[in-house]
Amino acid sequence: MPRPMPLHTPSAQHGVMLLEVLVSILIFSIGVLALVGLQASMTSAQSVAKSRADATYLANELIGVMWSDTSNLASYANCEGYARCKDWQDKIAANLPKGEGSVTVVNAATGEVSVTVQWTSSSDGEHQFTTTTFIRAS
Repeated sequence: MPRPMPLHTPSAQHGVMLLEVLVSILIFSIGVLALVGLQASMTSAQSVAKSRADATYLANELIGVMWSDTSNLASYANCEGYARCKDWQDKIAANLPKGEGSVTVVNAATGEVSVTVQWTSSSDGEHQFTTTTFIRAS
């Protein structure tokens, strides 16, 4: 008489499900680490972009002040000695990391001025924004 076949035949796949779970956890962990790295780089890029925008705003703010003070345009060449310009430099130092600002009055007669804002970021080094314009009394 033949032996009856068992309902469940033993196989060599013991522990395969555990191995699949471990591999899926590994893949998930790598994905989470990639997202954390992406978040860190986005935060750094956002910080750099904010500093650039602040530098542009501050340079244009001084140009606006100079437009309202055209009779003293030559005084902006010495920022340390002119209160309006010194206040602007103090604002740069407060808003940008290691920020400094300088003004070059290229030609007071034509009203050509150059405004430079410099700052140093801990993550990506030194930066500089320079704008040149003509400010003429009306």
